[in-house]
Amino acid sequence: MSTTPGPHAPSPTGAPGGREWLTDCHCAEPVLHLLTEEGWSIVTDGGTNIHCTSPDGAVYVGFLPETVEAALYDTLWLVSVEDPHTGARWTQKFTAGTPAQAVAGFVAALIATPTRACPVCR
Repeated sequence: MSTTPGPHAPSPTGAPGGREWLTDCHCAEPVLHLLTEEGWSIVTDGGTNIHCTSPDGAVYVGFLPETVEAALYDTLWLVSVEDPHTGARWTQKFTAGTPAQAVAGFVAALIATPTRACPVCR
């Protein structure tokens, strides 16, 4: 029988080298800072929801604490990518428990990958 490994009990001496894993920070600032530096359009909708669009319009990042999805499905962050040439689209949702630094890391990886082609799938 195969099982998926899960988190282990914390070590009583802490992580090697004093490493602390991301477990908190649920504000939007780490993501907004990254996107501002990258020249993205950032607007609020009059509440606390924040909508961000890449300079080419192909990527949307939403911080959506006041939406129905946030209330019903625990979706705080929504990342959506659409290929302007083919219309292919995918989305990734992050819960309110996901640290903003992790969302920023995910978005930074998208920004750092300037081509849609996977080097393995070409």
